[in-house]
Amino acid sequence: MGTAGQFVISLDFELFWGVRDKRRIEDYGSAMEKVHEIVPNILELFREYEIKATFATVGLLFAKDRMEMTSFSPSVKPQYRDSNLSPYTDGFKLVKSNADEDPYHFALPLIEMIRDNYPEHEIGTHTFSHYYCQEVGQTVIDFKADLTAAIEIAKAKGMELHSLVFPRNQYNPEYLAVCREMGIWTYRGNEKAWYYAPDSKEGTTLKKKIYRTLDCYVNISGHNCYTLSKLKSQLPYNIPSSRFFRPYAAKGGRLVEYLKLKRIKESMTHAAKNNSMYHLWWHPHNFGQHTEQNMETLKSVLEHYKKLQLQYGFKSVSMKDCATLIDNRLGTEEKAIFG
Repeated sequence: MGTAGQFVISLDFELFWGVRDKRRIEDYGSAMEKVHEIVPNILELFREYEIKATFATVGLLFAKDRMEMTSFSPSVKPQYRDSNLSPYTDGFKLVKSNADEDPYHFALPLIEMIRDNYPEHEIGTHTFSHYYCQEVGQTVIDFKADLTAAIEIAKAKGMELHSLVFPRNQYNPEYLAVCREMGIWTYRGNEKAWYYAPDSKEGTTLKKKIYRTLDCYVNISGHNCYTLSKLKSQLPYNIPSSRFFRPYAAKGGRLVEYLKLKRIKESMTHAAKNNSMYHLWWHPHNFGQHTEQNMETLKSVLEHYKKLQLQYGFKSVSMKDCATLIDNRLGTEEKAIFG
């Protein structure tokens, strides 16, 4: 892979577990159902453009049925002050028997599709229950139990987990130590600007949300590209976000989409020219509405990647690949993974 820049894509694969405290199936269910068509289409597009990605997957999605979902759930559960944040509060009341009956809470067929037919991609974890590390009431003991459950259900399906994306990007050093203990090599950190700092639901103010939205279209925080040599050289390695691939905004139309695409492409070019890493991420369900427009924009991004690959040797890598690259750049005595 040499010293050329890296193009990282990670997807927060969560279905309804990731939005259950904010949305209702009656209002957003159609977008979730569409994920079962969108993921295969994205996989084919990735293959066409020789893209490797990390699918950070909620552990509950690995279950083949409701019984298995319950059996793998940890005995120690988070006691959030806001009980609505926990998927265990209602006893999985909205969950039906299996994937055939419930496209909102199950995704084992899609996970197995990635594992069996698209081995170039990495299946990582988005915790077992879409766990919130900054919310009041939960503890590091609860988090360890949750991560253990995620690792165990993946192992039961023949998969090892080495990369983690924290739900709502909430994390702290104490939880990173647990990740290291549990064999997690990488996590997706946040951009450096103050409005991207990991925070609780209550701490994510309207001001922060406004700045984050503007930054998707106008360069406020910079390119957010990173050289591997400057990334933290202790496990788990921080593979920071560069940009959230914001879904198509119907109100803004073509102008807003143009600005979003311009912002992404300019930073990708900056990374390629400067042998740096650019990390793009989104949720598959973000494409559940205005699917055609979102796929067209993604295709344009991938076409730009191919141009940068030819011109500068820009290379598509998974989060796990980044760990290998960082490890190989450390001295023999410092190697964390393979030393």
